[in-house]
Amino acid sequence: MALTASTMLPIGTKAPDFDLPEVVSGKATSLSTFADKKALLVMFICRHCPFVKHVQQELAQLGKDYFTSDLAIVAISANDAKNYPDDAPDSLKAFATEQGFTFTLCYDESQETAKAYTAACTPDFFLFDGSRRLVYRGQLDDSRPSNGKPVTGADLRAAIEAVLADKPVATEQKPSVGCNIKWKPGNQPSYFG
Repeated sequence: MALTASTMLPIGTKAPDFDLPEVVSGKATSLSTFADKKALLVMFICRHCPFVKHVQQELAQLGKDYFTSDLAIVAISANDAKNYPDDAPDSLKAFATEQGFTFTLCYDESQETAKAYTAACTPDFFLFDGSRRLVYRGQLDDSRPSNGKPVTGADLRAAIEAVLADKPVATEQKPSVGCNIKWKPGNQPSYFG
């Protein structure tokens, strides 16, 4: 397990489009799926990572808390399922059901969507405004496995609340950290390592 931080994609970056299958329904999902929402949160997660396990209840709670709001949430797992079978689509489907996720969970088999977002770790968060310009990329909160700090979602929630209220999002943002995305052999992006 390599401790990896977010790449901190530049604020203002336009959300890259994608076309990925949702693991529960199998339905195709893209940016246009969420066109009617004021804000979009894209989360790169997986099932096996201890950093995701540490925050999975908060991720489920985020989904529930914002389910009827003007925030759309899509989670994407891009890990190599051959070498990490816990992150294969069927396992992710079970994960979404077990955790009670109310948001869309997709599988990025080609890993091209993860690369387009410069996603580096799990979890990795990208929040976009109504124009689908990046306003936040960083940590959920200060909690990490074994640091004793409570999981609150404070940093990400503050950014969400700001964008939903048409207020500026704080520019000081701490990178998320977690396990590196498990790239398929030979498919590692230039920013990895």
